[in-house]
Amino acid sequence: MTDRELLEMIQNPAKRNAGFSLFIQQFQKPVYYYIRRMVLSHDDADDLTQTVFIKAWKGLDGFRGDSKLSTWLYRIAHNESVSFLRSSKRMMDVDVAHMEHALGAALQADVLFSGDEIQAKLQTAIALLPEKQKSVFLMRYYDELKYEEMSEITGTSIGALKASYHHAVQKIESFLAEK
Repeated sequence: MTDRELLEMIQNPAKRNAGFSLFIQQFQKPVYYYIRRMVLSHDDADDLTQTVFIKAWKGLDGFRGDSKLSTWLYRIAHNESVSFLRSSKRMMDVDVAHMEHALGAALQADVLFSGDEIQAKLQTAIALLPEKQKSVFLMRYYDELKYEEMSEITGTSIGALKASYHHAVQKIESFLAEK
């Protein structure tokens, strides 16, 4: 279903709930996985995904259609994830070595994580990136978004996004080489 068809369905009072159900079906998995890669925890990602769709429901009437629905939704997901990470960071005042160990242990203990040792190291390296580099890396590497789309989502210039991605890749490569 195209964005236009979906929006028309949602804007029709008789079809609004059915249209939003289709909206959720279409975008729930990609939004969840984007958030999950940002925050790592399934429970946190699940909660944030629900929050994203609640905000989308409340904001649909204000959606002007200047961007794709997916871009608009990713922006909400991005903002929620960054806010969550910032509030979590304030609560945890730990050094990088402890954080690295804790992230690795959390990944291995997660029943939903099915990766091997190198996958766990990669996820740990990604988790240790600064927020901006982490989100840019995830959108580019996993979601294969174009820099133009990422620019709309983050409100950052394309040049800055390319630089962030480059620095993220360098840090990940360096982390994996050390381990």
